Amino acid sequence: MTATEEYIQKLTELKSGDLGLLRTHGGRPLDESVDGFDLFAGLWWPLRRDNPTAPRRSVAWLIAKVFAACPMRHSAGDTLARQLGQCSRNNAQRRQRLQDKFDEMLALPLDELEPCLNWALRLIAAGAEKIDWVQLTNDLSDWENESKRLEWAKQYIERMEVSC
Repeated sequence: MTATEEYIQKLTELKSGDLGLLRTHGGRPLDESVDGFDLFAGLWWPLRRDNPTAPRRSVAWLIAKVFAACPMRHSAGDTLARQLGQCSRNNAQRRQRLQDKFDEMLALPLDELEPCLNWALRLIAAGAEKIDWVQLTNDLSDWENESKRLEWAKQYIERMEVSC
């Protein structure tokens, strides 16, 4: 099991009180609250200490917050871009709006992605109720690489065009 898989497993095992605490930290930095910091450190630090390939702290904190806001089940292969493409294909009336919002998300730096990720995950949760959390974490770990964003765009378009 990779360090990212272990991290996602730890998130899925959180009790509702811990998820609630993480939800209260939406949009907030890690160092703003001792309670939030302690909870996160208990999840992430043991992985990072034992495995240098664990997701970096900023990505792991972002994933913890968006997971708590929308705790869908993990499903390998159901990437965020593919799931959004599916949402777009299922509703022709809102297709352009979804494409515009997705394009906006692809242009954002990592530290500004949280609101768009929450939007995307809520939209996906309304229908699919599953996401590949491991791949999302890995993708965000490589977000600064333009090829990662191009890969997302291709996945979105491929899924959207399947039945259009």
